[in-house]
Amino acid sequence: MSVKLLENERLDELHRNGYFIIQNTQKFCFGMDAVLLSGFAKVKPKETVIDLGTGTGIIPILLEAKTQGEHFTGLEIQPESADMAMRSVQYNHLEDKINIEIGNIKDASKQFGASSFHVVTTNPPYMNGKHGLTNPNEAKAIARHEILCNLEDVIRESAKLLKPQGRFYLVHRPFRLAEIIVLMHQYKIEPKRMQMVYPFVDKEPNMVLIEGLRGGNPHITIEKPLIVYQKPGVYTKEIYDIYGY
Repeated sequence: MSVKLLENERLDELHRNGYFIIQNTQKFCFGMDAVLLSGFAKVKPKETVIDLGTGTGIIPILLEAKTQGEHFTGLEIQPESADMAMRSVQYNHLEDKINIEIGNIKDASKQFGASSFHVVTTNPPYMNGKHGLTNPNEAKAIARHEILCNLEDVIRESAKLLKPQGRFYLVHRPFRLAEIIVLMHQYKIEPKRMQMVYPFVDKEPNMVLIEGLRGGNPHITIEKPLIVYQKPGVYTKEIYDIYGY
């Protein structure tokens, strides 16, 4: 299928099922965090998934390729990003498996209804107003900074969207881990599994992957650290496996 690319757009291969994704080099392109989340999340046959703040749809497309989930939904507030996501879904002939919706995470449970999904995934903005400079590019700023929603909005709406015993998957920054755990407890999503991601074996972690269970009992498993690079420019075997190279 041919695809019409708009100004500054490109078509990138995902190395999964022959899928491609449309991205705009002047807006916000997906990063390793989204790919790692797609490898960390578990989706079972016949389960439905929603990805909050889906951007160009990278996580639903990768999860469709990697899992046996029945249906995937991406929620995105920026119309330009949602349009790219929709065109990527069409390009990959995934219209029956993935739908992209425009909407605000703050209102997600009203838009879709309570207890609507087995799984919620999210790669939300990492920085609040106290953290770093806001990007002058509006699309990038919205993706990186808590401008249109904050961490509590994401976790509150995830708890509402999940069916009882539904699973929540988040990628975030370790420096906000205490806040994440407190909010998960507040909204009765019990942390069940966590993995720290390190750029190099001798560096501090720069990402954390968390699985939570709506209404779960207290018990968390800490998985072995995930190291990204064995040396500069060379990924570890685990990273190559997740990417599918």
